[in-house]
Amino acid sequence: MISASPSTDEEKVKQSALTYLRAWGESPVPPTIAATLITSLHARPPQILPLLFPPVLLASSFLNLYNYTTDAAGISAAWSGLYLLLARRRRPEHMMQKFGTRGVVRGAAMGVCAVNLAAGGWVYGTGRKGEGDNVG
Repeated sequence: MISASPSTDEEKVKQSALTYLRAWGESPVPPTIAATLITSLHARPPQILPLLFPPVLLASSFLNLYNYTTDAAGISAAWSGLYLLLARRRRPEHMMQKFGTRGVVRGAAMGVCAVNLAAGGWVYGTGRKGEGDNVG
């Protein structure tokens, strides 16, 4: 006989998704991955405006390593969202440009930034503020 009701199973799934979202938002690795992908896209030829994003994302990873997880998640979410706005302005002209190496890297960078925006926003919105933030 099944002892669990469907509502508890749905709550477990929802809780599990929120747990994964929180783990992504509190990790220092995703902003580093986004910074690496953004640098690989805009370093040759050098494009000044997009190259302003990797140092800030790496700084948020640095803050995260020093247990300022809520603040680092907010910084990562904000700058990832700004990069998404900037990157969506460019439209590839031909279909081959979307599925070439540069197009795949661009899609990966935008995908990582989108997940950073959602996860970092969740962690920042539900996180603790004040003296206890750097405790862990």
